[in-house]
Amino acid sequence: MVNKILFYVENTLDPHVNLAKEKVLFDMADDESAILYLWQNANTVVIGKNQNAYLECRTQLLDEEGGKLARRLSGGGAVYHDVGNLNFTFISTTPNYDLGKNMAIIQSACQKAGLSTTLSGRNDILLDGRKFSGNAFYNHKGRSYHHGTILINADLHKLSRYLTPPKAKLETKGIKSVRSRVINLTEFAPDLTIEDMRDYLISAFAEEYSLTPTAIGEFDEGEVTRLAEYYSSHEFVYGSQIPFNVSFEGLLSFGNVTCHLNVVDRVMTSVQFYTDALDASISQIVEDALTLQPFDLNAIRRALETSLHDNEAKELIDLIESQIFS
Repeated sequence: MVNKILFYVENTLDPHVNLAKEKVLFDMADDESAILYLWQNANTVVIGKNQNAYLECRTQLLDEEGGKLARRLSGGGAVYHDVGNLNFTFISTTPNYDLGKNMAIIQSACQKAGLSTTLSGRNDILLDGRKFSGNAFYNHKGRSYHHGTILINADLHKLSRYLTPPKAKLETKGIKSVRSRVINLTEFAPDLTIEDMRDYLISAFAEEYSLTPTAIGEFDEGEVTRLAEYYSSHEFVYGSQIPFNVSFEGLLSFGNVTCHLNVVDRVMTSVQFYTDALDASISQIVEDALTLQPFDLNAIRRALETSLHDNEAKELIDLIESQIFS
């Protein structure tokens, strides 16, 4: 049960440091606390845990224009961050995790700014039918976090320049571009600032729990430095690329997927599965299920049906059959 609420406001604009502090805060969560972390990145694209950086972002353009690329621990899709965007993270032990409370806090903060918002699906919050907040989730060893964005006065031109969502994803939603489906809160509240929204979120956090929030002071700076170095490494951000001779891709109900298979002597010797699915564990599950299996539809069917939920397995099997074995 939560009987204390804590908050931390970070002033650093470096995404790798910010993600490192998020992980340190995550590891601090105990059975009695809920934590709100507020942070910003400058000119950054953040991709989901299981995404292929080269498919989701114009990486060379981002680098040429002084931007940074980062990979987070949660699933979901790629997002653009700049100083016109405020990021939030709600952290707790899993028994205390309450997505409904978290969403209510964000909506209440917006209400304090005079904005009426709506929820869409499991991970978007909308204003006037357009998205200003995308959310993602992470669970590990009895702790959970929910983090996301709040577009206040972000550069939507850069957002559309850097992000390259799959065409099928936009077509399915009837959207012409990534820019056309997002909105800054200042379109309806011109005087709203980042500092205002920080204050509104902390106030709404306190009201939702009926507790007085306490600011977090000290950090394990050594651990922050260690994690930031790892999170900024090429290995973590881009991942290893396997040689492959078979691939398939498609938009399924749980997310966009791209899979590369290296098949040697009719055996799948290595597998890379990329997806923007909110379930961050699904890529590892698919890779483990298919690696070293015979390159045969029946073997693939057995492996996926054993490892995945029925609907996920069926969709993937149908996709593989239509693109590879038809």
